[in-house]
Amino acid sequence: MQVVKFKKEVDVDNYVRETLKNIGLELGKDFFDKNASDYLKNALKGASKTKIAKGKGTPDFTIECYNIPVIIECKLGLNKLEKTLNNTIDLTQGSTEKYALNGALHYANHLIKTNKYKEVIAIGVAGDNSENIASKILYVYNTNTYTESKSKNYSFLENEDSFNAFYDEIILSDEQKHKFLLQKRELITKHAKNLNKIMNDYSISTHERALYVAACLLAQQDITDKNGKVLVKGLKEDDLSGTENEKFRDSIKIKEHIEKFLQNKDLPEDKVALMISAFSRISTNALRDRPKEENHKFLKNILKDKASINKQVFVYIYENIFKEINVLNKNSKFYDVMGELYNEFLKYAMNDGKMGIVLTPSYVTKMMAKILNINETSRVMDLATGSAGFLISSMDLMMQCAKANPTKSIKEINQSIKELKATQLLGIEENTDMYALATTNMILRGDGSSQMIQNDSFDNALDSVLKEFKADRILLNPPFSYRENGMPFIQRGLDNMLPYSLGAIIIQDSAGSGKAEDTNKAILQKHTLLASIKMPTDLFEPMAGVQTSIYIFQAGIPHDFEKVVKFIDFRNDGYKRTNRNLAEIDNPIQRYEDILQIYKNGLNAKVKAQWNLKEIYIEDFISDKGNDWNFDQHKRIDTKPTLEDFKKCVSEYLAWEVSNVLKNNAKEDLRGKY
Repeated sequence: MQVVKFKKEVDVDNYVRETLKNIGLELGKDFFDKNASDYLKNALKGASKTKIAKGKGTPDFTIECYNIPVIIECKLGLNKLEKTLNNTIDLTQGSTEKYALNGALHYANHLIKTNKYKEVIAIGVAGDNSENIASKILYVYNTNTYTESKSKNYSFLENEDSFNAFYDEIILSDEQKHKFLLQKRELITKHAKNLNKIMNDYSISTHERALYVAACLLAQQDITDKNGKVLVKGLKEDDLSGTENEKFRDSIKIKEHIEKFLQNKDLPEDKVALMISAFSRISTNALRDRPKEENHKFLKNILKDKASINKQVFVYIYENIFKEINVLNKNSKFYDVMGELYNEFLKYAMNDGKMGIVLTPSYVTKMMAKILNINETSRVMDLATGSAGFLISSMDLMMQCAKANPTKSIKEINQSIKELKATQLLGIEENTDMYALATTNMILRGDGSSQMIQNDSFDNALDSVLKEFKADRILLNPPFSYRENGMPFIQRGLDNMLPYSLGAIIIQDSAGSGKAEDTNKAILQKHTLLASIKMPTDLFEPMAGVQTSIYIFQAGIPHDFEKVVKFIDFRNDGYKRTNRNLAEIDNPIQRYEDILQIYKNGLNAKVKAQWNLKEIYIEDFISDKGNDWNFDQHKRIDTKPTLEDFKKCVSEYLAWEVSNVLKNNAKEDLRGKY
């Protein structure tokens, strides 16, 4: 792309104007250049930045297509972006005239003073050329009271959803966001439990329940063209009539909408056929499309008329799950939590893991992805994909990095996101039902084209696929029932990665203490064990009561047994898991942030939660036997007494002596009485 040098301030204006057009805004309709609506112009009377006291204020650009007005001021030269005075934006006349952000804030303050607006978005833009340009964005909600956005580009102006997501992000404090997420988690967990009860009462088998959820969620999606125009609306309550006519049964309508939706996604025919085959099972029992004499107790306040089993399930999902997913997906800040909510729902749908599948909580998949430093250029694979939790957390981090890239235009950022979704994520899942769930999970997050493959990960036919993908990151939670607890999965991945690539696996402790010696020895001959993190003992409750650790590897570099491995005890992650509830007892959010610092910096880590780093962090050597990979095998018990130990011992001895003296005196007193 040719670099355009800015010679005059109008060149910066031209850059901003074209940027707004490129994200889809129409000049004269969605935004104005040196102009505004009559209402806004009236509110700007007397807002001039010059010495003319009653002069009309004229921002460089105004955007009024959303609920809050956006003011943009442009200046030539990076040094003209902002001027501060005593750590606040200087609003003296000279500064508001000469600096972009100062001028934008000046206009925003005036608009709020008029009481015509309660909130304003103020943006300052300054630069030297098209590649050396900077922006700052303020949310102004009172006179000279504002919050600065972390965003440095204008992608949030693209449409109403992105603007609302930006708004939710900037107005909520971290504490409020966390409280919001806890409420949503509890709400969806409650509905997941209720839905599982409905399905159980209607004799929908355990292995069908997760498919029912995925099928209904897909059937509720609108079918759109490439520009987002709705071609066919998603199914709603009134579309299901409970007829027993074979062509119009409720489950047939659900299946047919899914088929049209998937075909419209330009997915490979074999992928569509495989998913349709899995979802078709919900339509095999015609009795479930016959209206019941009485609706389930959980539907009585939702459905007035008699409804079929399939309609009852569909409506409950729509009212209590689908709507919540849509709310969460509008805000990228909650993107990773959606994986957790979806997985929580699947726990109930799969009846406490009796399908033999244990899903990793999203706060753990997110932590593992961050430990591997996944970014917009990463190529991530998972050879035991499950519900795609690892790929979703990875995709979220990749998208965040892409959006935060200050050197790219909005158009380039959107292209990067499209590219990474389509080509930089590889998932392989053998179980047909889980494959359908994983693909649905990705689609619900705006990605239907990632490379999801239904196959045995050890099939030789995949050799060329793995080599050509050139993964530089792998994340895994393999089936623990597999040979050697599933360690061959990470070996398979590491053997097909570029040198210096990184991998992480969460697995049973026994895999690192003797049960997977053969695979572990083979891994160490080609790859390096970097770290071992002991996870909470109740992590997978109630799905499975297993002791687990995370092993982190560097691919293509044989293990140097003269170098230490990092061992971290993360049994106290701040959560307590009881009876399907996740309770916060010791600052878990901060602890999951701290663990990244501990992994990077060991005893020198700057942590915020309460830790005894000397107790939970060890650096030690491992042997070539592959059976000493767990924290407890390297924890040293210090038997040398300290001064505190001595004081305690003396104190206890003296207390014992005094106690004996008192007892003897008491006995003497008693003898004296007789």
